[in-house]
Amino acid sequence: MELYVHIPFCVRKCAYCDFLSGPADEETRAAYVDALLREIRSAGAFYSRKNESGKERGRRVETVFLGGGTPSILEGEDTARIFSALRECFFIAPDAEITMEANPGTVTREKAEVWKACGINRLSIGLQSADDEELKLLGRIHTYRDFLNTWETVREAGFTNVNVDLISAVPGQTAESWEQTLRRTAELGPGHISAYSLIVEEGTPFFEKYGEPESNGENLSVKHGDSSEEENGGLKIAGSVFQGVWPPLPDEEEERKMYDATLRILKEYGYHRYEISNYAKEGYECRHNLGYWERKEYLGLGLGASSLIGEHRFRNTADMNTYLSCSEKLIREEEEILSVKDQMEEFMFLGLRKTAGVTEEAFKSAFGTAVSDVYGKQISRLKSQGLLEQREGRIFLTERGTDISNYVFGEFLF
Repeated sequence: MELYVHIPFCVRKCAYCDFLSGPADEETRAAYVDALLREIRSAGAFYSRKNESGKERGRRVETVFLGGGTPSILEGEDTARIFSALRECFFIAPDAEITMEANPGTVTREKAEVWKACGINRLSIGLQSADDEELKLLGRIHTYRDFLNTWETVREAGFTNVNVDLISAVPGQTAESWEQTLRRTAELGPGHISAYSLIVEEGTPFFEKYGEPESNGENLSVKHGDSSEEENGGLKIAGSVFQGVWPPLPDEEEERKMYDATLRILKEYGYHRYEISNYAKEGYECRHNLGYWERKEYLGLGLGASSLIGEHRFRNTADMNTYLSCSEKLIREEEEILSVKDQMEEFMFLGLRKTAGVTEEAFKSAFGTAVSDVYGKQISRLKSQGLLEQREGRIFLTERGTDISNYVFGEFLF
């Protein structure tokens, strides 16, 4: 089993972010950690059930991921309390991959040393861009120099397994500036690089400017504080703080150049692509994310966190006030029992995100039937279109299939 722990706090909401996160005062953050500890103990009693000697009786935890938001915003003492509770209540494997997300501007040497002492052995740092103007437009709180300081701090603290997050197709970005970001990042030698293309999500400041055709590329000036703040159960959801003219999104041709540059440059630096947006040096693939794509069981802890246990999918409440008031049994917003059809669909469209694809043996083991008996027509059609390959018991996307992966995934939904 995998554990995901959600920390919904950040210094400032980024202009593109639609995650369940936002700024909050110290009192709210402290109350949240207390509520999270209550949930950890309650969930551990149900899913882990350690005996008095501490030996494993329930599910063994293979990976832990502390995400957000910005988990590194927490004081070291609070992070230590969370991990103390996790280890007390769950059987965490000695070789478990334990990841925490961190953002430049919130990392200190003292915190990094606490993280090491907690057993965190992998960090994921949100750089997004090596261009300071692009960072401002994205609403990030840091500069590229701040990122380098963070990089040096965590390396000096002994972290050798580090991911760096990057975003392409940022408004005003060119293929040349994206290539500079890629090279600056790769030259540092992180074990893992996640390179995502910007998606303009509804409900974000970016959507207000770029979500409708008539607003794309207009010379819209937004000053600090122009957008109002809303309270969402203790989290402040603020508008953009970008000051200046909003440049247009890159056109299709420029996006294609960025896409090609990502593949070419990261391969040049020794990274292999193992998932649509993820690249790693040998042995540094993210085990936690691989678990999602392979439909392993995961338990989500914290505000709005989702879980998949067997065929049961559920999600915690996304209302902060409700979450803070829970004492033992948490209120869940969504619960569903996945049908076999649902599970098969997820097996295919999640598994095909990996460059290795899915195996016919794994499908039969999971569902007791051959993948060709369920999806034979779809597989044949996609192979004839040059979008899928089927070889040595594996089914995987071709390069062209990866380019239009959403279309391919949609063929397995019926």
